[in-house]
Amino acid sequence: MSEGKKTKFVVAGRDKKWTQGTVNPPVQRASTIVFNSVAEKNHATINRANKTLFYGRRGTNTHFAFQDAMTEIEGGAGCALYPCGTAAIANAILSFVETGDHILMVDTCYEPTRDFCETIMKKMGVETTYYDPMIGADIETLIRPNTRILFTESPGSITMEVQDIPTLSRIAHAHDIIVMLDNTWGAGVNFSPFEHGVDISIQAATKYIVGHSDVMLGTAVASEKYWDQLREQSYLMGQCVSPDDAYLGLRGIRTLDVRLRQHAESSLKIAQWLAERPEVDHVRHPALESCPGHMYFKRDFTGGNGLFSFVLKTSDPRATTALLDDMKHFSMGYSWGGFESLILANEPKSFNTLRTVANPNFTGTLIRIHVGLEDTDDLIADLEEGFRRYQKALDNHSA
Repeated sequence: MSEGKKTKFVVAGRDKKWTQGTVNPPVQRASTIVFNSVAEKNHATINRANKTLFYGRRGTNTHFAFQDAMTEIEGGAGCALYPCGTAAIANAILSFVETGDHILMVDTCYEPTRDFCETIMKKMGVETTYYDPMIGADIETLIRPNTRILFTESPGSITMEVQDIPTLSRIAHAHDIIVMLDNTWGAGVNFSPFEHGVDISIQAATKYIVGHSDVMLGTAVASEKYWDQLREQSYLMGQCVSPDDAYLGLRGIRTLDVRLRQHAESSLKIAQWLAERPEVDHVRHPALESCPGHMYFKRDFTGGNGLFSFVLKTSDPRATTALLDDMKHFSMGYSWGGFESLILANEPKSFNTLRTVANPNFTGTLIRIHVGLEDTDDLIADLEEGFRRYQKALDNHSA
């Protein structure tokens, strides 16, 4: 009997061989694994890549349980673990490229992903071409004989463009190109990567998987075709995580679905409120028609979360500072996915360095917010006070 979606998040990774009679798998810390016989040692050596206790860097039962859970949630054949999301991105790419290769990278990627391509990849002699997130079938015009990876991120970082992943995947596979997705926004809950043609789904588990802003953690779930290579290459590059962090990721999964639904409900209410504000030019929430790629969100996603952006009608750094300073419930911080609400601003000129082929070309300040689990009326009141400060600063500057 197939399990329902909600049930899956409760039972994933809770095989009896990991839980050993408890509700949650115990935290098993180990570097050295000791064996009672040569036969036992040989068995572990032969099966070291298949969730068998062999050496701490290969993982303990705590890691195996978390890997099982992520694989069950996202699909695929296996899950590699990394100390943060950026490490997951970097090592997934490094596992499949060599000097002379070419990468197609979405122009709206996470900023450290771009920095990795412009430094480490360039130093290795791997060339990167950035493409417009809304390119669709025209991606074929950018493919070269040496293109090895098509990297996607949907929705896009900061500006929230939703990509046509099935079309991009279909064209990439016709040229034997690996499709990678930064699926952190979808979190394995709202977007099923392997059902839409993705080969390797990457997450900063730091964000919604852990959900409490207290752990750095990355994951990459791969299809059967690419799992062995991703696993072994990542191992050779020394990638491993603390069992305590793996446990906290596993614990976060238990409430992942219910948290995401609350984040989504609250963020949509606030996004709709923002869309009516006189200070706001437009809202970039994937569930709203004003967001680029909204039609793909409706087609491919089963829900939203708390992260979206909106664009102000003007760009005045002093007024933006007045808006951001003295917020009661929205804190400024470089992350998202926790229970708390966050807010950050991007002035239009910043996109001159963040984008090379898909500059959004709006003239107002972009505000990215993460709607946490606070009462939405409190968050709206907080934003309303911020807009009062913002307008007062604008009036003072124009006087």
